This record gives sequence, structure tokens and C-alpha cells, in this order.
Amino acid sequence: MNAPCKAWDLMTDSAVYLQPAFILQQRKFRETSLIIDVLTEDFGRVSLLAKGVRKTKSKTAGLLQPFIPLTLSYFGKSGLKTLTDVELARPFIPLQGLALYCGFYINELIGCFLHQHDPHPEVFAYYRSCLTCLLDSSKIEQTLRSFELDLMNAVGYGLQLEYDALNHKAVNPLINYNFNAEAGPIEALDGSFSGKTLLALKSRELADPQVLAEAKILMRTVIAVYLHGKPLKSRTVISKIIQHL
Repeated sequence: MNAPCKAWDLMTDSAVYLQPAFILQQRKFRETSLIIDVLTEDFGRVSLLAKGVRKTKSKTAGLLQPFIPLTLSYFGKSGLKTLTDVELARPFIPLQGLALYCGFYINELIGCFLHQHDPHPEVFAYYRSCLTCLLDSSKIEQTLRSFELDLMNAVGYGLQLEYDALNHKAVNPLINYNFNAEAGPIEALDGSFSGKTLLALKSRELADPQVLAEAKILMRTVIAVYLHGKPLKSRTVISKIIQHL
């Protein structure tokens, strides 16, 4: 029996075939085309030119939307590849309401932290799992925190959560800490984060409301450090939506 077909068996020097992918964002190009930014399983983020898909009779435009599991074929040697085929990969349940906007948030995070053509198949797996978990409206906050942690780990910004950065003692759940994005927890009487929260983040046990509240602030602080203060547009939108719920 032949071995299973791998990604490199489905590509040539200038073409890729049947690559699992999700669309992160799109923008109009000329009168009838789109430029789409996609997350692929084996090749990371890729920019594609989708020619003619905005024509009235196009059957492709409806598929070229975020959060739809696709297989894409494309070719080209330049940074901007040309889309040649798109197919629905599997049945899916569309995101709605707050989950939809949270989906745009994780898309924006990927756009900020993943360089083009830098393969991260593990991020693709985290992303696919995250979209599924966002369907459970009762666990949206837990899902976002877990994805943020997974993404930070994958791109080399993993958080050290278990030991005090100054005295190297194990984090105590009954003690408060400040948090340095690069070094980790630092014990402080007026620290913003309990040791309980730090350890819960490490183990991904995020059901406790206090833990979730502190974890949200901690991850927002860490992400801001690595984005050098660059604001995330999707986060502003989500905050406004929550205020009106």
C-alpha cells in the first residue's frame, strides 16, 4: 500500500494543490478580483490573488469568506500567488454573534504574529480547534485565553508561569505577583495577578471567574508588549459589543 500523500507531494516548484486553509482577511482588487490573506496548514500565511471572483456569475465568492474550512490550489513564484481552485473541505457550523467577532480577533492576532511563508502547522491546528470551541458561547473567554497562549508558545514568546523570576521559587497560589512578559512572575504585595491565576493559565484550568478576569488582563498586557502598543481593531469592536449585551 502506498504511503499517505504528504503536502510536499501536492506541490511543484511554483504550484500547490489541495492545501487545507482558512481565509483570514480579504480586500478588493481592481474591478472583479480579491486579494486574500490565508492561513494554510503547511505553508503558513500566504497572500493570494483571486481573479474574477467578484463577477456576478462567480460561484467562488461565496466560499472565500473567513472561518470556512477550505482546500486551496494556487501557483506563482512571487510573494502574491494566484488562486486556481477552491473547495469546501468539510461541513461546518458558521460563527455567529460575539463568537464571530472573536473569530476576527484571532485572525488579527495571527496576522500580527505570523510572518508570511513561515510554516506553523501547529498554529493551524490550534486555529481550527479554536473555531470549533468558539461555538460554545459559555466558554468563549477560556477559548480565547488558550489560543493566545498557544500562539505565543508557537511563535517563540511562550510565557514562564511557574517560577518567581527573581528568587526562582515555585509560584505560590496564595501570593500575588506582577508579571514581566519576558521573565515571568515577580512576587509583590500589591501584585496584579494571584499565583492561583498564573498556575491556572499554565494548566489551562480557566473556569474560575477571578482567574478568567486576571488572565484576560495578563494576556492583554503581554500581547501589547510584543505588538509594541499597536492597538487591535477587533478588540475595540468586541468591547463595544459586550457593553451593549
